[in-house]
Amino acid sequence: MSKTVLAIDIGSTKICAIIAQVNDDNSTSIIGAGIAKAQGLKRGSITNIELASKSIKAAVSDAKRVAGSDIRSAVVSISGAYTKSLNSNGIVNIPNKEITFKEIERVMHTALYNANIPNEYEILHALPFNFKVDDQDYIEDPLGMNASRLEVETHIITTQKSNLNNLKKAVRGAGIEVENVVLSAYASSIATLNEDEKELGVAVIDMGGNTSNITIHSGNSIRYNDFLGVGSNHVTSDLSMALHTPLNIADSVKLNYGSLLEPTNDLIELPIIGDEKTTHEVSLEVVHNVIFARVEETLMILAQFIENSGLKNQLGAGVVLTGGFSQMEGMRDLAVATFGSMPVRLARPKEMNGLFENLRTPEYSTAIGLIMYSASAYTPYEIDVNKKVRHANEIPSSQSSVHFNDDTVEIPVAQMETEKKKEKMVIIPSEKSKKSDEAGTFSKFWNWATQLF
Repeated sequence: MSKTVLAIDIGSTKICAIIAQVNDDNSTSIIGAGIAKAQGLKRGSITNIELASKSIKAAVSDAKRVAGSDIRSAVVSISGAYTKSLNSNGIVNIPNKEITFKEIERVMHTALYNANIPNEYEILHALPFNFKVDDQDYIEDPLGMNASRLEVETHIITTQKSNLNNLKKAVRGAGIEVENVVLSAYASSIATLNEDEKELGVAVIDMGGNTSNITIHSGNSIRYNDFLGVGSNHVTSDLSMALHTPLNIADSVKLNYGSLLEPTNDLIELPIIGDEKTTHEVSLEVVHNVIFARVEETLMILAQFIENSGLKNQLGAGVVLTGGFSQMEGMRDLAVATFGSMPVRLARPKEMNGLFENLRTPEYSTAIGLIMYSASAYTPYEIDVNKKVRHANEIPSSQSSVHFNDDTVEIPVAQMETEKKKEKMVIIPSEKSKKSDEAGTFSKFWNWATQLF
């Protein structure tokens, strides 16, 4: 049975809402999309809940109108701003010597339990990058294997609780319930990477309006992520100050003449800020130099992030650039020069049924990635923001509980996490089974009594 999903990419400069149909075989068809200018956001974070809600509502209303759907819940992106990452590991014994999903779930929750997460932070994703079965390292999928011990190394991404709650409030203010929250750079990587790149190791850089997010994949999982509060709008600001012209004029200069290739000496006439009736001539060489300086500085900081990650030697597939800012002419050439000998690729989101022409550009990678995440295109196993263990072959369900066996009560995963009872699970008989046991004992006594007398 197919399901309808709504993805909302809350970016620094735009809100993009996409509605898609996900079929049983996880194939997707886009049936509606809406785009609105972002308000109440700065550097990827909510600064005004009311304004942000209006922007989200405008984008979602347009998408609903096109799709003819009245969907009320969504998968939402969250910026890498105010996120912290850490690695943790967990070990469990396998009593039946065969690894089932229950053991994988248990070992991942143990890794989460062992992690030193500050009180003011909330988990976004817990992504396993190394399963170890007994003494064998880097097992792709331990399910069904024979073993006496299972270990996991996990990359945990957390965000400030206040940041997450403000995002949820803004979305609820638009009349939409938040079903799941996904790191925007993670969603972008889902939409742009192929299996070979993930296997070889790759850095994905999503360059947006006010932010640049980086994630490093190695062995089919995120190993590192970071955030830089610089994007294409900073180029606009630089041009406005250097050319003494209004921001809207500086933005059109960036779009029409912005290039990182060899400059020309042609002159353009621009109005002066504060006195727009007066104009002055500016050389395109000046425009080029201003843009080049900002972009080069941005790429150098991102190159330093890769250096600091300690994973530079594992990036066999190099760097993938996506996001609106990556479309600037000459960006790839400058990136190749900045990142050294690593290959660099400019990426658009993957093709899917019904993909509107205007959604095929790199700036919509995050939104398309959210749709693909909803269709199970994530790591083989992960713990999401709802503390639920997700896996690539799961059956979509609204229940977030773990089934242990037929005689036990369903215990919500979130409850298990907060009460810290992952390692010692107490099997609680249900009331129904208690009553049936009592009834059985009474009937046996009654039969014995009637036979006696």
